[in-house]
Order: sequence, then C-alpha cells, then structure tokens
Amino acid sequence: MSDDTAALILTLATEIAELRAALAEAQELLIETAVDAGEMHARLEEVHRELAVTRADRDAWMIRARRQASLSPPTSSAFAATLALRSPLIR
Repeated sequence: MSDDTAALILTLATEIAELRAALAEAQELLIETAVDAGEMHARLEEVHRELAVTRADRDAWMIRARRQASLSPPTSSAFAATLALRSPLIR
C-alpha cells in the first residue's frame, strides 16, 4: 500500500468516526426532543380535561343563575343579572 493510499484510508476513517459521533449526538437530541414532546402532549391532555371541567362548572353556574334570576321578583339587580348572563363577553 502506498503512502497516498494509507493517508486516504486514514482520512476516510477519521471522517467516518466524526460522522458517527455527530450521528450519535443527533440521535441523543432526537430522543430528548421525543421525550419532551411526549411530556408536552400529556400536559396538553391534562389542560384539555381541566378546561372541560371548568366549562361544565361554568355552564352549571349559568344554569343556576338563570333559574335564580327567573324565580326572583323583578328588581333592577335581577334585571342587571339577566343582562349580564346574556352578555356575549361571558361566553
């Protein structure tokens, strides 16, 4: 084997080693990213469940408030409560 061939083989072996190291690092980052994404997905599902409970609580409160407003004698505060319940800002 000539000196040029040996140098070329050494250069290629060094480059392959560097590429393998870079690949291993990229794989490690990919695994970390996948773990983070899984944790974020789990948290998002938890937030969706909390939101569903909060919306159900809000809807139940609005139903109770409407019933109470319809059973109360008409007063200015009952009228104001009825207007507040119909406000688009509450939805």
